[in-house]
Amino acid sequence: MEGLFDHQYFMKKALQEAEVAFEKGEIPVGAVIVIENRIIARAHNLTELLNDVTAHAEMQAITSASNFLGGKYLHNCTLYVTLEPCQMCAGALYWSQIGHIIFGARDEERGCINLKTKLHPKTKMEGGILADEAAKLMKRFFIEKRNLN
Repeated sequence: MEGLFDHQYFMKKALQEAEVAFEKGEIPVGAVIVIENRIIARAHNLTELLNDVTAHAEMQAITSASNFLGGKYLHNCTLYVTLEPCQMCAGALYWSQIGHIIFGARDEERGCINLKTKLHPKTKMEGGILADEAAKLMKRFFIEKRNLN
């Protein structure tokens, strides 16, 4: 991608969603799904608000994008997410057959890479886009959470 609509541009949009999650007391993960340089879904973690362990940003974004497109497959779409997807989200992304996953910070403990979760063979994944910003937001959240308890 070149010009205005590059990976950093869309990751900044995902970071804005993560900030919304942070303000709601949710773990600050944000996601956007893009097709042809157009954002078709925006989401952030809602696990606390919905009392639902499956309400991760990626899951919310998949549902929203599928509704927008009128189908369950996201072949030509790119997911931008601030944190490496977990095993559950990677599984859902496998079934959605999403074309590309771009993530910010790694999740060394619960992320799909170290857990060796398989993605769809046609899905490409790359990480490290605005990773420092995403990691700092996550660290700030947990520091503040610890200080409140």
